[in-house]
Amino acid sequence: MKSAVIICNGAFPESEYPRYLIRSADHIICCDGAFETWLHEAPSIFGKDSEDQAVRLPDAVVGDMDSLPEEYAKKYGSIIHHVAEQDSNDMMKAYRHLRANLPGIEEIHFIGATGKRDDHTLGNLGHLMQITKELALAHEDVNVDMVSDFGTAFSITDTCDLYVGEGRTVSIISPDNSLKITSAGLQWQTSGVTFDNWWPATLNRATSDVIRLTLSHPSMVLIYLPA
Repeated sequence: MKSAVIICNGAFPESEYPRYLIRSADHIICCDGAFETWLHEAPSIFGKDSEDQAVRLPDAVVGDMDSLPEEYAKKYGSIIHHVAEQDSNDMMKAYRHLRANLPGIEEIHFIGATGKRDDHTLGNLGHLMQITKELALAHEDVNVDMVSDFGTAFSITDTCDLYVGEGRTVSIISPDNSLKITSAGLQWQTSGVTFDNWWPATLNRATSDVIRLTLSHPSMVLIYLPA
């Protein structure tokens, strides 16, 4: 299964799992503001002894380039992709570049998409739901998630079974206040929840390894599993 990671300009991970995803990815794309951090952190991920050694460069650095030092823009010009429009953030620009230029990717992991700024975190989680919705409407089987030191976020659009592990905390969020979700395998039933805010179905707990979420209609639902 071909995988790609998109490195965003949030908190760069220190724990092993997200760093493993980076190390094992077939392709790496950096948002422009994250590229300087990448040059600093990549040696430790790939087992280099110092930053002076050659490190794996990303396939592309994508964004409006407002956060990229001019010296890097000149030195690494062959992988720089300037997208001037301001209707989307750099995370989405990097995602669109990946989809347009790297066909056959079956897994996409956003790394560094949370932390540092809460407004960026909230916006990126919203983009994650939108991406999953667009993939579902196009009937494309691509797994997309957002991984940090603290947990994993992903989105669903319809009824499904999820392997989460017994005892795992599970948070369920949706922007759709007309949606009803009936659950099996959770400590607290979600059928009575009205999704009129972000918190009503957060901090639930799995009572079995697999939970089932039955949606009243296709919609955008965010699932968060802490590490």
